[in-house]
Amino acid sequence: MDRIKERILSRVQKPGRYTGGEMNAVVKEKADVEVRFAFCFPDLYEVGMSHLGMKILYSLLNEQEGVWCERVFAPWGDMEEEMRQNGVPLFALESGDPVGEFDMVGFTLQYELSYTNMLNMLDLAGIPLYSAQRDSLSPLVVAGGPCVCNPEPVADFVDLFFLGEGEEVDLEIVELYRRYKKEGRSKAEFLRAAAQVEGVYVPSLYEVSYREDGTVAAVIPKEGAPARVRKRIVKDMNRAYFPETFVVPYLDIVHDRAVSEVQRGCYRACRFCQAGFIYRPVRVKEKDVIDQQCRDLCAGTGYDEISLSSLSTSDYPDIEGLLDTLLRWTKPERVNVSLPSLRVDGFSNELTEKIKTVRRSGLTFAPEAGTQRMRDVINKNVTEEELLQTVRTAFAGGWSSIKLYFMIGLPTETLDDVAGIADLGQAVVEAYYHCPDKPKGRGVNVTLSASSFVPKPFTPFQWEPQDSIETLRQKQDHLVHSVKSRKITCNWHDADTSFLEGVFARGDRRLARVLEEAHRRGCKMDGWSDYFSLAKWMEVFAACGVDPAFYNQRRREFTEVLPWDHLDYGIRKDFLIEECRAAYENRTSPDCKEACSACGAACFQGGICFETR
Repeated sequence: MDRIKERILSRVQKPGRYTGGEMNAVVKEKADVEVRFAFCFPDLYEVGMSHLGMKILYSLLNEQEGVWCERVFAPWGDMEEEMRQNGVPLFALESGDPVGEFDMVGFTLQYELSYTNMLNMLDLAGIPLYSAQRDSLSPLVVAGGPCVCNPEPVADFVDLFFLGEGEEVDLEIVELYRRYKKEGRSKAEFLRAAAQVEGVYVPSLYEVSYREDGTVAAVIPKEGAPARVRKRIVKDMNRAYFPETFVVPYLDIVHDRAVSEVQRGCYRACRFCQAGFIYRPVRVKEKDVIDQQCRDLCAGTGYDEISLSSLSTSDYPDIEGLLDTLLRWTKPERVNVSLPSLRVDGFSNELTEKIKTVRRSGLTFAPEAGTQRMRDVINKNVTEEELLQTVRTAFAGGWSSIKLYFMIGLPTETLDDVAGIADLGQAVVEAYYHCPDKPKGRGVNVTLSASSFVPKPFTPFQWEPQDSIETLRQKQDHLVHSVKSRKITCNWHDADTSFLEGVFARGDRRLARVLEEAHRRGCKMDGWSDYFSLAKWMEVFAACGVDPAFYNQRRREFTEVLPWDHLDYGIRKDFLIEECRAAYENRTSPDCKEACSACGAACFQGGICFETR
């Protein structure tokens, strides 16, 4: 690292975010490298280093001969100020080289509030923001992640998007790039070829027109691009690439442990949950595969904790058998196993006995709504009695701390439904004191955590308006005043950031100039209270002549052309419409284990859909 960077690092907090050189980081000889890939996570090191997808793709790309993938994270304000004052461009951790010198610059877009960070990182790298301003083949700006199911707000900045899962399509595009680079082909030629690869969306090859009322009229492909772009999935999780080791950070990160993915997708059909729809169909790893991957990770990293990752880990078909397999070696080697995602209706006495030996913290469940009517609206398929039976089991097993996740602002919700959250928390408290086998000499602690509902694409609620900030705050206050016990603690998510998230979640390409103006005015790190300013954002919207309520507080007709309708995640639109109608009738639908609802995911010929046909 050169002297300027060394001097800078002595003046910033947590310099370990920017030094690189960690255990298992990959460094290659530049003379042997044909394609350099900068994997950019538009948030802090501590957040990005906790992300499993980045760990997988980093290792996968670096196993390819002639390809070098390096990590890049958004600098905190103190580091950015030093970099700009000293003329230091954004650099990659492994080599310290400027990101602008790389062939491909890839962003993972995990949440909408990271969009300004992406622009800020491009600016710090000296890379023009707009795709149209970048004529040469390199640097090519690409992006993937869950936000890509509606990439339109950032479509003008990105050359191509990866839809769905990246393990296979990323390699195909890197190889295509390598060939076109050797042949001296142009960027335009490369993008036309890339658009023919399944799972690749090249936004510059589509023209968007609008109606007089501001809604989308049509999205028209050009130059041979497909009319609809279908996401990619990995069909067989047992053969899917998974690294034997992770980069081990120097400093504490958000989730500092080994992570093993046990399945992809979710059997449930919660109508608010975007992940539950865009990651369909469910695909499961075999126990022996998971066991070996866990062994390899612990051996390669030195971690003494493994997290079994999925959207709903307790829905794993043989979760008890999996724990039995893992406990044969984790228990004698004192390796902790954590299950971060437990279902209210998936917590049995048998499971309790097993996780008692491996779990150290409190238990977390997600009823999502406080009344049965609302749980039927969102298709949670969980009753109050199931929750109470679950917490009784937990109390008898020695736990006294329970955290319950809820949402407020859901479609059809009333203040009585909000008060029902407090009532449910009170019922859990009472269940503790009526439990004869509860822990002796300890009081109960129940935490109610309420996030604000944000309607998302490819869900049955994608047509619904979002509650205003004022309404959300009213509901938050009502929840707090409905709590009657000191044994209950209430937390809630900031309504201001949910407002902005809602705008960009269902936005279109006209928001690009809003993002550019926000970046020009210094908006960044919008997911952090240290930086987020709703007042500044409202000034930006006003300066651009954009009414944010058009995007987040307007009910859409089922016949409206949505900005993401030309993207295919395997979920039929008429299925989502029927599910939305069922919500307004308080009518539930079966999950994928019970019956096939013909959502459309069977088109991928993999996972549970394929197995049951």
